[in-house]
Amino acid sequence: MPHRPLSRRPLLGTGLALAGTALAPRAFAQGGVPGGGDGWPDRPVRLVVPFPGGSTPDLVARSIGGYLASHLGQPVVVDNRAGAGGNIGTDLVAKATDGHTIGLSINGPITTAPALFPSLPYDPLRDLRPIAMAVRAPQLLVIAPGVPARDLKGFLAHVKANPGKLSFGSVGAGSGGHLAMVELMAREGLRMEHIPYRGFPQAVLDLVAGRIETMIVTIGAVLPQVQEGKAIALASTGERRAPEVPEVPTLAEAGISDATSYGWSGLFAPAGMPEAHRARLEALAVAGFKEPVVRAPLEKAGFEVMGLSSRDFATFIAAETARWGGLIERLGIRAEG
Repeated sequence: MPHRPLSRRPLLGTGLALAGTALAPRAFAQGGVPGGGDGWPDRPVRLVVPFPGGSTPDLVARSIGGYLASHLGQPVVVDNRAGAGGNIGTDLVAKATDGHTIGLSINGPITTAPALFPSLPYDPLRDLRPIAMAVRAPQLLVIAPGVPARDLKGFLAHVKANPGKLSFGSVGAGSGGHLAMVELMAREGLRMEHIPYRGFPQAVLDLVAGRIETMIVTIGAVLPQVQEGKAIALASTGERRAPEVPEVPTLAEAGISDATSYGWSGLFAPAGMPEAHRARLEALAVAGFKEPVVRAPLEKAGFEVMGLSSRDFATFIAAETARWGGLIERLGIRAEG
């Protein structure tokens, strides 16, 4: 019987001084980025991340947050609001009316939550507007060192020989890693128990400790553990091998075709934010993702920096929603917890 995750720390307080970390304005090159003009913002901007500090979305937010602060002339306060696979923090952004709140979210709360949660308190298409796509990264199928397999074929055979006895982790039903694993299980006739977590760090910690046996997770969330031999990478979900782990085959190379997937994140504004302010943030974010000081920590963590405009990001979101929403309906996936 798989072990349950360890207890989580409570949600952070609501006040900005308690809930987040302010990224103060810093000096960056100013060329080509539009200025303000109407006095906005006139106080700190809150950047809500619906996952814990130290998670990969948190890293992305802090990398771009400093750049935004330098051009907006106000601190950008990273406010970590974990819970419900990212839905709690994303809902906070959708309902914000102060004109100074934006968010950074990932796949699940934007493209799959509507199909998973009939009573979802927000509508991503109605209540949020894309600012810019930040990054994407192929995911890794990793196992705990104690699992008796060292390649995908051997792992699939082990799971089939132990139906229902192994567990896999994710950051919640409908997250990228969860859907990629469920799709693989359906194709291969596997049965494993799903253990949802509030963030990547705890899930990876439990994998290393052997409290769960496997997960599909973005490279940045597990790369140090793979490099140290504390987690074993069996395959990547990208079109090509990841440069960070060139020895790890893709799923296609390992015998699983048409299973390419990426974890991604992007910036969003409440639908009620004035368009001029949202457009200013878009111009700054797209420019920021071209800056080496922003790109370097993200690329080091295994991300492909995208910096897509809101128009291209919206097109991407529509395609992702159709693909994974269809999978949810086809397999009858339901939200957990």
